[in-house]
Amino acid sequence: MEKQLQEFKPYIPADKVMPEFTPTAIIIGIIMAIVFGAANAYIGLRVGMTISASIPAAVISMGIIRGIMKRESILENNMVQTIGSAGESLAAGAIFTMPALFIWSQELGMAEPSLIRIVIIALAGGILGALLMLPLRKALIENEHGVLPYPEGTACAEVLIAGETGGAKAETVFKGLGIGSVFKFITDGIKLFPSEIEWALPGYKGAAIGMDTLPALLGVGFIVGPQISAYMLSGAVLGWLVLIPLITHLGQYIPDIIYPAAVPLSELDYWGIWGNYIRYIGAGAVAFGGILSLVKSLPLIFRTFKEALGGLKSTAGSTSTLRTDEDMSIKGALIGVVAIVIFIGATDFIPVGIPGALIIAIFGFFFATVSARLVGLVGSSNNPVSGMTIATLLITSIIFKAIGFDGEEGMIGALAVGSVICIIAAMAGDMSQDLKTGFLVGATPRKQQYGELIGAIASGLVIGLVLLLLNKAWGFGSQELPAPQATLMKLVIEGVMGGNLPWALVFTGVGIGIVVELLGIQILPFAVGLYLPIHLSTPIMVGGIIRGILEKRKEEEGILKEKIEGGVLFSSGLIAGEGLIGILLAILAIIPAGGATVADKIAFGNNVLGQWGSLAFFAGLAYLLIKKSFFAKVEE
Repeated sequence: MEKQLQEFKPYIPADKVMPEFTPTAIIIGIIMAIVFGAANAYIGLRVGMTISASIPAAVISMGIIRGIMKRESILENNMVQTIGSAGESLAAGAIFTMPALFIWSQELGMAEPSLIRIVIIALAGGILGALLMLPLRKALIENEHGVLPYPEGTACAEVLIAGETGGAKAETVFKGLGIGSVFKFITDGIKLFPSEIEWALPGYKGAAIGMDTLPALLGVGFIVGPQISAYMLSGAVLGWLVLIPLITHLGQYIPDIIYPAAVPLSELDYWGIWGNYIRYIGAGAVAFGGILSLVKSLPLIFRTFKEALGGLKSTAGSTSTLRTDEDMSIKGALIGVVAIVIFIGATDFIPVGIPGALIIAIFGFFFATVSARLVGLVGSSNNPVSGMTIATLLITSIIFKAIGFDGEEGMIGALAVGSVICIIAAMAGDMSQDLKTGFLVGATPRKQQYGELIGAIASGLVIGLVLLLLNKAWGFGSQELPAPQATLMKLVIEGVMGGNLPWALVFTGVGIGIVVELLGIQILPFAVGLYLPIHLSTPIMVGGIIRGILEKRKEEEGILKEKIEGGVLFSSGLIAGEGLIGILLAILAIIPAGGATVADKIAFGNNVLGQWGSLAFFAGLAYLLIKKSFFAKVEE
């Protein structure tokens, strides 16, 4: 492993100094952090998913810094995407939890959360996420280089390098970007055909198969490869072709209502069963997989901390320290973590008391580690942050109830803990992807870590206002802003505090996780597939199959490597294109236009091509990926 690290050379050598942490990069990055954070808050509250902003930020940065300002520093572009993507990640963590506070204010008559409380929760989670990831960089990014693919981080580096070198590589990336952009705009902008398709399987009641026909999912599948894609799909198959049909069958003979559903099983379709039962099973599997991953990583983590603490004894001006190996002060980060935890426990801004502060400290570190490693396997887009938050809420609610901290105050306190942990996990995952990008292009880790903190602070100061405005406009839990994750978090807390959580479902997920682990299968991607709808795993599997077939071709190693690189570059473009248009559509969706929104005005297609049209367009997209990989031009 050490030999491998010594042989690895980043795109910008360690002995070369370029503009990086500049005022231009910081200002543009802050603007992107705010814009991406606001746009992703709206998307997440509406459809339950957010868009990874790293690659879109990198592409926009190149357009502004290289195209308009004529500056030519890849490290400056990388800094912009580092700061910008931090805003998106913080927003994701915030909107998965904090809207429950607003829903409680409507349903139970609780006081609506204040702007200052939301801002402090967001800032605490964002800063802790960045600081807790700091000692893990060498263990996960350097020591596991070549083991953890970090799909978005690698794709972002490919985009930056392709934009730097120009030529055929840049052309491949930007063709993918253009095609991904057009595809996304046609399906989710104009709505010529639906981006989500599904068919119930005839003769097998309750079973269905579906697909989100989106370019980013196809690209992620190619980047992560066939094995991880297959693990994800296997989890989804268990949920949608085994468990849901089984529950549907039993529902014909069970007239009673089984919690957490509000109607009998016979009245639930497969989506109803998935939402009421399978997600709890998946959450149990994800929690087990996350904790098991943490346990397995403990020796590596302890060794990393020992090395990091040992590095504190070295002199600050040591000439042997490479620029690409500089980190923020571990001692300073530790002081920062302790200060924030003490502030949380000693004040009422985050109403959790000393027990809550200790839970945040312990689980914050645990899930920062799990999240940072998990995104290396399945990517940020498939990082089950909400699953980790559910596990935190379960344990926190149980502890709070046991010590008498229950009722409305206990519910708010448990959700506050979950909010901070959710933001920590989202931030740690994003930061690890960004540090992977920096590792590949030759950035200075210390400056990137400062950039993450700046992005978190900028977004944290704004996200509270965004939530207040959206709640005032439509209200969380409404048809316009259903806030699915926050609604689930609310249900978990109410279930524990009220004593009626479906523990059998959670422990079923744990049991499934144990079986999967004993079979020698990677539990986390499997659990993610079980937790998410099958619609996400199927397009990822298509991308994984294309890469798997390509890898098995009998060709000269150098030629095969270039063809795989061509597919990765094109996939990176697809991810970037969808991300850019997704953010554009989110912005258009909040701009009023004649009693509707701009997004509503441009959605004139009415899905006229239907599901088969959507499938045909996706097949064309897969053909283009095959063309750009199998038949990529190989330089002599």
